[in-house]
Amino acid sequence: MAKTIAIAGKGGVGKTTIAALFVKYLSRKGVVLAIDADPSANLNQALGTPITETIGSIREGLEEMKKEGTFSPGITKKEFLDLRIREAIVETDRVDLLAMGRPEGPGCYCAVNNMLRSIIDYITSSYDYVVIDCEAGMEHISRQTTHDVDYLIIISDPTLRSLTAAIGIKNLISELRAKTGKITLVINRVARELPQEIWNLIEKAGLSPAFTILEDKELYDLEMRGKPVIELSEETVLQKGIDQLILSLGL
Repeated sequence: MAKTIAIAGKGGVGKTTIAALFVKYLSRKGVVLAIDADPSANLNQALGTPITETIGSIREGLEEMKKEGTFSPGITKKEFLDLRIREAIVETDRVDLLAMGRPEGPGCYCAVNNMLRSIIDYITSSYDYVVIDCEAGMEHISRQTTHDVDYLIIISDPTLRSLTAAIGIKNLISELRAKTGKITLVINRVARELPQEIWNLIEKAGLSPAFTILEDKELYDLEMRGKPVIELSEETVLQKGIDQLILSLGL
């Protein structure tokens, strides 16, 4: 059974970077399925892996064929989705990538989403680890089109606005999911000692102890050159911070 790690947070806090570094670390221990559940689809760039199709485009293509009456009667919808999803997975040596793509359009997708969850659950069971780069609204988890979560990592930067959003995600996931394991708050890009007010808010939200990761200027240089995040040096403060975080989680 795969261990599933979901990385969540508001836009701009570095969750995709951290998701990519989780994938990099865990790929040394087993085979990883990286799921990009953010419609902006940046995880592939962080991993240096191209994508050609998404779950969203497959789902919309099925709906379009149903409307036009061009869907083949010789195959069931679930068989069609299973085949197309497997074709959409980008495979590398130790890491495979699946992009969820944009959310649903107008209309009811309940039946399709149920089939999608069943198929994705079956596919992910063959991996050692599943790392999900979530969108800010947690749509794919709230609609239950992705796997149950063993570890939820909520990313914030050292600002009150971002921390408030992180607490909102924690409260939302508690309402939406019955099967969420360990929840950990990570304060990313810390440049100086955090004020006591921040720690008090974390304590009050039930997210203590929080894990801090120092600001890393080498990441900026890497991104300016258009290089994948996974090329970050092992000696950088960010990579070392991720390594310590994963070890603290028992992964």
